[in-house]
Amino acid sequence: MKKRTLGKSGLEVSEIGFGCMGISFAYGEPMEKSAALSLLRATFERGVTFFDTAEAYGPFTNEEVVGEALAPIRDKVIIATKFGFKDGDPRQGMDSRPERIREVAEASLKRLKTDHIDLYYQHRVDADVPMEEVAGTVRDLIREGKVKHFGMSEAGAQSIRRAHAVQPVAALQSEYSMWWREPEKEILVTCEELGIGFVAFSPLGKGFLTGKIDASTTFAKDDFRNIVPRFAKEAREANQVLVDRVSAIATTKKATPAQIAIAWVLAQKPWIVPIPGTTKQDRMKENNSAAEVALTPGDLREIREALAQIKVVGERYPAQLAARTGK
Repeated sequence: MKKRTLGKSGLEVSEIGFGCMGISFAYGEPMEKSAALSLLRATFERGVTFFDTAEAYGPFTNEEVVGEALAPIRDKVIIATKFGFKDGDPRQGMDSRPERIREVAEASLKRLKTDHIDLYYQHRVDADVPMEEVAGTVRDLIREGKVKHFGMSEAGAQSIRRAHAVQPVAALQSEYSMWWREPEKEILVTCEELGIGFVAFSPLGKGFLTGKIDASTTFAKDDFRNIVPRFAKEAREANQVLVDRVSAIATTKKATPAQIAIAWVLAQKPWIVPIPGTTKQDRMKENNSAAEVALTPGDLREIREALAQIKVVGERYPAQLAARTGK
């Protein structure tokens, strides 16, 4: 697999990364540990060197599995993790106080079985802590060698600029896909101006763009998508037109809808890196093969024109979670 550099940071990663969240959080029952370890190691064998986790995934268990799986190949991979929630629990709200950032870093280092975090994200902006204090704390951790690069997740342009002025932001991680293009309005422009890489989570629309989900699909009782307006039955019915369009393009390219969706993200900018996640090895292989799908200017124009005619129905987050983004 080819590599990409996240902006001007010099941080080189595989052009497709792996989002580890679903292994133990948000999408139903956690994977059995042995299966998770096998999946992560197989992902590396397929050329992926960029793994994304967080203390909040579990909480804590995701980092432990990632740490164990990648320990034998630690010098060959880039590990990103995150701080920013009270006690690592998203339900409790934000906490990016400097002392908490340091506590999380020390705990994450132990769980990840490493002496440094390659990319350390603020999971969500904390309105109660000045961005300069957050960036300054991570800057100090970088100077101490415990962190290599600073990142932000779902932050707004003003917060990004304030942080970047104190400690250069290597990467901004936010949702981005054919059915969530909000970053195109301001965030991608800001990243390009400042030389910040962009890490796209949910490039498959939380699974919807794979074509494997329709209005009749039911989710496990603890699956996060049960509370997402965009996954309400009537929204899925309305949004099927987008999946049908992607599927038609996939047929002409002899690819799968998932591969087209990921290839589309890759084609937007050379400093954008998608991080699809899965719990299945066959899906992992399918996703990574998207790097081999070449979308021509004509293909991209056709997709752009199709997207312009399709109105996606439903918000991507329920109101309480949407309120945490774009600050």
